[in-house]
Amino acid sequence: MSESELFVASADVLSLSQSLKDDLAGLLDPEDGFAPRMRRLCRDQIQELEDQNAHPEDIEILRLEENTWGLLQALLPARKTEPPPTPSARELLATNPYTPPSTLAQAVMNSSPLLQELVVVREWLQDTAPSPPHPEATTGYWKFTKHNVLQGMRSGNSYRDGLVKELDPDAPNREGGRALASDDAALYACVRAGRLEEAVELCRRAHQPWRASSILGSRLFRWPAISIEPKEDYAMVEDDEAWSGNRNRKLWKKTCVHAALNNSLLDQERLLYAALAPSPLTATILKSACRTWEDHLWVQVSIICEEKESLELGRMGAGFWEGEGESVTTSEQEQEEWENEVVESLTTLKDVAVVEGPSAEHAFHHSQLHIILNRTDSLLNGFAGGLSDEQFKKDTFEYSQLCRFFAHFCLFLQMIDIPTPPLATQVILEAYLQVLADAQQRQLIAMYAGALGDNAIERYAAYLVSLQLSADISERRSALTQANEHGLDMHRVAVVAAERTIGTAFEHLPEPKGPLPSIIALPQPLGEAELFLLRSIEWTTFSEATYQTALEQTNVILRYFLGVGRVQAALSLLDMLPSGLANISEPEERATEYLHYRQFFVIWETLERVVEQHGQHVLGMSKGEETQWLSQYRTSIDQAFEQVTKLLTTEWLVSDVEQVVGDRRRRDLIRIRQIFIPEIIIRLHFTLVNSRQWIPDNLKRALELVNIVADSRYKLYEDFVNGNGRRLGEYLGAVREAFVAGLDKGGSDPFRPVIGGYQ
Repeated sequence: MSESELFVASADVLSLSQSLKDDLAGLLDPEDGFAPRMRRLCRDQIQELEDQNAHPEDIEILRLEENTWGLLQALLPARKTEPPPTPSARELLATNPYTPPSTLAQAVMNSSPLLQELVVVREWLQDTAPSPPHPEATTGYWKFTKHNVLQGMRSGNSYRDGLVKELDPDAPNREGGRALASDDAALYACVRAGRLEEAVELCRRAHQPWRASSILGSRLFRWPAISIEPKEDYAMVEDDEAWSGNRNRKLWKKTCVHAALNNSLLDQERLLYAALAPSPLTATILKSACRTWEDHLWVQVSIICEEKESLELGRMGAGFWEGEGESVTTSEQEQEEWENEVVESLTTLKDVAVVEGPSAEHAFHHSQLHIILNRTDSLLNGFAGGLSDEQFKKDTFEYSQLCRFFAHFCLFLQMIDIPTPPLATQVILEAYLQVLADAQQRQLIAMYAGALGDNAIERYAAYLVSLQLSADISERRSALTQANEHGLDMHRVAVVAAERTIGTAFEHLPEPKGPLPSIIALPQPLGEAELFLLRSIEWTTFSEATYQTALEQTNVILRYFLGVGRVQAALSLLDMLPSGLANISEPEERATEYLHYRQFFVIWETLERVVEQHGQHVLGMSKGEETQWLSQYRTSIDQAFEQVTKLLTTEWLVSDVEQVVGDRRRRDLIRIRQIFIPEIIIRLHFTLVNSRQWIPDNLKRALELVNIVADSRYKLYEDFVNGNGRRLGEYLGAVREAFVAGLDKGGSDPFRPVIGGYQ
């Protein structure tokens, strides 16, 4: 699957698991729980990348993630479920002094949650270890050493430096420190991977039963027939009467340690025995074989588990099989001190040097260590801090996969009721939302935004704003609907998205102040920011539930466009609005402002129509055509005069223009009046004067308009005072020309047009 398909598949797992949110057992199921499903996704992706010969580092990242999900599945079920009560080791001995060491060791482990987790971690490290090599020889596992010895014999006693010259079992010890070929060191690899049976079988195939027995000595003595422990419910179980394991394991362990410390033995031999019986004495030998960070962790955990088990069994004292001395009880203080020592010991691995593979500081190794130490809060805070400080390269495969892992890790913890740091969770989820957006996975955004809790609305709205102009109205509607599908309040999202869109647009637009714009200039195409502002209204017009907000935002947008003289943009906005906005009556101030805008645009369109009809008159028209044209022309002028005078004789938008103090809204409304009141007065005046040729009475009406402008009740003259707009002198000059036009047909009475003195 591609990276995009991995995002989708991860979302599918999350969606399925969220449907099981109240089913803890289902979420932690070892086969079909959340972590196993995520682990399988990684494994499938690894297989596909390997088939494609992808970059090894990309494969390694997914392998680390796969292992981390495995670790979570190994540890979290025990942390989230209450184990059934079990008897302590001392209670078992008090009941049955012949209780085998294997049963006592299990009781010791059950009594210590930390030890129990460390044993689980050791098993996880063994399960994820590289598969040991499998020699094909049936008569011995020294296949490569044999080839080198034969080659030396053929070439005249010329042997490779450091390799044995003979093949008997004691050759490495007898030949002065010579060793086997490195490919023959398979036994340690088997022990490292927890495959003791394979190591034993390898020794038997090599005709070395003594070595097989020494490996089997690591098993604790077990005898179900005389132990008090639950019997397995399998159809085929081991014979209860038979015993197994090592009855003298304490002595065997001392012998292994002695062999591991014997400098005369082969290094691989010493390493094998050190791995079979790990202890602080053999730690140096084990660490010398560590190549990866996982190897270091396995050594540390193995030593801790073995030492704690041996210590507690040794303190039993009264055990029949290997007991000696008096019984000593471990105090709570001693247990606490041991736990602190374990934490300190594991913490040293955070910066241990490695030879192969990712370093100890790698994000997934860092995560695994914190998960083992149960420090998930610190882990999430640290990763979120790294995101905030931009410590990761965002254009890498590793970054997207880390964001994907940590986002799902946070959500997984929340699903199983493990609290996560709110701020860190928000930062991580927002980073993953951005990864999804960059990957064009828009259909997944709402699901993850919904997990942001109180911040979900804001974050999803921010995503909607980030779509900018790339999404058409149908895509915007679909994105908004997805919010509802994932538990978000769609109406709140719409409101916040619209508010953020307007805010973002205004950040890139000049404030409407300073000189008044020219209305007679040719309109320019809308810029990107202006179009962004215009389309912001789409978010709140999808549903009637947000019409109130749409009305408020419509007024804001119209104030801006009219304040900068963009009448066509304002008209475009009106075309986008639902008719239901005009039916809103509350709050009154907001509804009245909107109706005033619609009143203005009706006038504007009427005046435009009059100009258009005036241009339709041409010479040579027939009498019938001219009669029809004149009727339409007269009707439009009558409508314009009636509409304009009605607007002028009411308090359109705002009263007391001279009172410029107040909030920004009032200042914007005054600016709009100063732009458009003089404009429509002068336009109507010239319309009336220029039409006197066909409608002589219009000259009288033009002069009647002067009285309205001069009327102190309406104070229209105050709208002419701005020196950057239409000046009062400009209008008075046009009035003077109208009086002069009244004398065109002769006579010396300048008031004849006013009283209708000519026909």
